[in-house]
Amino acid sequence: MARKSDAGAGPVGLLGLSVGLALLQLLGGGVTAATLKGSAYQGLLVAIHPSVPQEAKIVSSLKEMITEASFYLFNATQGRVHFGSVKILIPATWERNDYAKPTQEAYTKADVIVAPPYWKHGHDPYTLQYGGCGEKGKYIHFTSDFLVNNDSIGIYGPHGRLFVHEWAHLRWGVFDEYDSEKPFYISSQNQVKATRCSSDLTGIYVCEKESCTEGTCVIDQATGLLKEGCTFIHDKEQNASSSIMYMQSLSSVFEFCDSSNHNAEALNAQNRMCSYKSTWEVIMSSDDFKSDIPLTSKNSPLPPTFSLLQATDRVICLVLDFSSSMDENNRIIRMRQAVEVYLLQIVEENSYIGVVTFSEGGEVKSQIRQITSADIRKQLASDLPVATYGDRANVCMGLQLALQVIKKHDESVSGSEIILLTSGDDSSLSKCFSDVIDAGLIVHTIALGHSVSQELEQLGKMTGGLSFFVTDRQDSNSLIDVFSAIVASDGDTSHQPVQIESAAERVKGNGQIERSMLIDSTVGNDTFFVVTWLAKEPNIVLRGPRGKHFTNGEFDVNPLFRTARLQIPGIAEAGDWTYLLTNSHGLPEVLTMTVTSRAVKSDVSTITVRTHTNKDTNAYPSPMIVYAQVNQGFSPILGANVTAIIEPESGDPIILDLFDNGAGADTIKNDGVYSKYLFSFARNGRYSLKVHVQRDNQTISPYPATLWSPAMYIPGYITNGTIQMNAPRPLMNSEDTHISSGGFSRIAAGSAFTISGVPTGPYKDVFPPCKITDLDARTEEDKIVLTWTAPGDDFDQGQAARYEVRISQSSLELREEFENAVPINTSSLAPQPAGSKEMFVFKPEASANVTLIYMGIRTVDKSFLYSDLSNIAQALIIPGKGTHIAPAKYGALAVVLTTCGLLLLVASCLIVSTILWTSKKKKKVAIDEAILSHSDSALAV
Repeated sequence: MARKSDAGAGPVGLLGLSVGLALLQLLGGGVTAATLKGSAYQGLLVAIHPSVPQEAKIVSSLKEMITEASFYLFNATQGRVHFGSVKILIPATWERNDYAKPTQEAYTKADVIVAPPYWKHGHDPYTLQYGGCGEKGKYIHFTSDFLVNNDSIGIYGPHGRLFVHEWAHLRWGVFDEYDSEKPFYISSQNQVKATRCSSDLTGIYVCEKESCTEGTCVIDQATGLLKEGCTFIHDKEQNASSSIMYMQSLSSVFEFCDSSNHNAEALNAQNRMCSYKSTWEVIMSSDDFKSDIPLTSKNSPLPPTFSLLQATDRVICLVLDFSSSMDENNRIIRMRQAVEVYLLQIVEENSYIGVVTFSEGGEVKSQIRQITSADIRKQLASDLPVATYGDRANVCMGLQLALQVIKKHDESVSGSEIILLTSGDDSSLSKCFSDVIDAGLIVHTIALGHSVSQELEQLGKMTGGLSFFVTDRQDSNSLIDVFSAIVASDGDTSHQPVQIESAAERVKGNGQIERSMLIDSTVGNDTFFVVTWLAKEPNIVLRGPRGKHFTNGEFDVNPLFRTARLQIPGIAEAGDWTYLLTNSHGLPEVLTMTVTSRAVKSDVSTITVRTHTNKDTNAYPSPMIVYAQVNQGFSPILGANVTAIIEPESGDPIILDLFDNGAGADTIKNDGVYSKYLFSFARNGRYSLKVHVQRDNQTISPYPATLWSPAMYIPGYITNGTIQMNAPRPLMNSEDTHISSGGFSRIAAGSAFTISGVPTGPYKDVFPPCKITDLDARTEEDKIVLTWTAPGDDFDQGQAARYEVRISQSSLELREEFENAVPINTSSLAPQPAGSKEMFVFKPEASANVTLIYMGIRTVDKSFLYSDLSNIAQALIIPGKGTHIAPAKYGALAVVLTTCGLLLLVASCLIVSTILWTSKKKKKVAIDEAILSHSDSALAV
């Protein structure tokens, strides 16, 4: 719930003033992501990861794929959109060529990446998509093997068609219409159906795995569904024209499912996440199409144009505020401490860096120098002023001077970076926006304190930079955390530092801080322990895993910056490190400890954390979502404890525990993305974000990590009556699962966000429980067992008041007329705290017939606010004996399919013959889908 706002806190202004808004609109809200101009997507950015070996065919395959995709997309959207211009970013690790220099394009901003495989899922293309229905994804991921290996076309279909499938995930936030976890469902006509859209697509069931009983497809008597081992093989030639989000590889498919042919019964992610809307309905409600783009000429569009860019070494200029406003709240001391950490520990080797300071005027403290040694790092840090000068902060003066410094290093300044820190309220900042934007500079902004102009974030957004906010809390280490987060955007984490520890505490006179932290086996190189203070140097005792002690004498103490720094020689030992900081005088003191390190070897992927919110501006009471993605390379890290610390301009921080449980704000379980709703705000204004991620040093059971939106691995086709199977999907090496064990600790800062509309007086509860999205049902004898994850009283926090469970024999009735469905007595079901696993068992009314039941849940909070209806679960109630399909014992040409106990009106068996197919050396039984019917009339045996 919102708390009473501090006195004097009024609504913040909307982002930016008129000049900034005009520029932002001109740039389409971003300069690197693809933007829709007219009917063409311009500036589509494809980036190749630095670890991908040089291969000319990668580039040519990308061009062919996107060109093919452009024409397919044009037809799929009924002549509305296509791809216009495409930029391909070549990594600096490839041989230098006469490619153009990037401006604000970077690997971390790409719409499409070419990178090493995602753990467990090999070369399956996928889209990183962990938002809700209609929310854009992050990027499409292809591997180089997929692009250069022609065999992938037989498995995934033509690459251009596949690209459009993934583009719909990325751009429009639609979901797959297949489901590997639930490949079958029972339709309202009581037929076993393959989970697909549209249901007009034809094919047969084939027993593909050894788990099939004696080579046949078997119906599970408890579920009425086919047991594991059966798969649905499609006819190569089809009449159905949809859907691209199911199987775009079929030659007949050229459109998305719409309301006329959408299969709302299928148990797939599109129905679950989008409340049973068709993909076309979601697409047409997107920002791209809600302005009603007119249909263009039926003539095909021109092919997209391609340009090749190649990344270069980083060029950075620090632009630091030394006006009198920096004398407040120890800002000048904290800034010098943070900048020293950045120069000595964070900025990557071989980068070029200079330093400019400003107040009313500006001063060059260091021209651009390349980081090639520790001595150069120390020299840059020593050039920082020790005191403020001048009264007013003229930010434009600092930016213009930095532009001159960068130009002196290289006339081609585009793609160079500025890190701008200011605490002053410079209302004239927008006057120099055009100079910076025209030059192609990337500006990362840091607002220190509450009085900084709102235009600062505008500048960061328009130039493709990061925007941070740091409070004036004395017992906070946020300024060092922010500088530690400004690392290279080339995707190469093997050379980037990671922050392992960030602790800050106000210690009473002669008091102590004693804590332990873990250095994991992926890091240890270039490891620094840094202690800071505000008044007097503390006594320091640091103990390594094997008992080795380090004290003040081993630290490099800088009394001017009030820092003590220890660099561990060689590789720091993996294990628990303990530090004791003692306030050595009688007055209270703020002490901090920061620990950073790099990869133990250049070929070892470190564990990295990235955090962000789903919005950078928000108005109360609309909720936000906080995300933290925890990875080792492209592999998810599971079982971690993730805590978000959100600091307002004044007052206590908000603490949120983030979860990867597939419930509430978290759309996918066990994908390494941890999330939580954020809706409780203390006041209007800026908020900072950082997360602390840790896991104990213990073995974690391997989880079945989930891929976000993967392309379907097609097992085979039926061509001219013959089954042609593809090779089985390759399994990843079991050695890759090493990421699932071991402890670690990480700190990561995220961009700032701004809140408005927070009530200043009494408020009422306006936050309902969140929607349940993982409702599942199974039958046990004559009972139905429901399981789901508990929502909260407010979204995914707290504890709800009660559940409302209803059932129906019609899925449509349950979705559209929930109040008219049959209620189930839930008086014995008390909701548990949010995130708990819930289970409810009930016995439906007895019936002599097979009965298919649909179930849904709404959650009610203490203020009688209702959640949205959950996903719909289904269960089959089968009286009497179970069901089986007889084994193939009638010879090589025929097999008898026996379906027992599934008749709605007659408890008898239906015997139908079908054909035994042979594929390669293994016999497989193929069963037409129409045979698997739980018919309401049948021949008696």
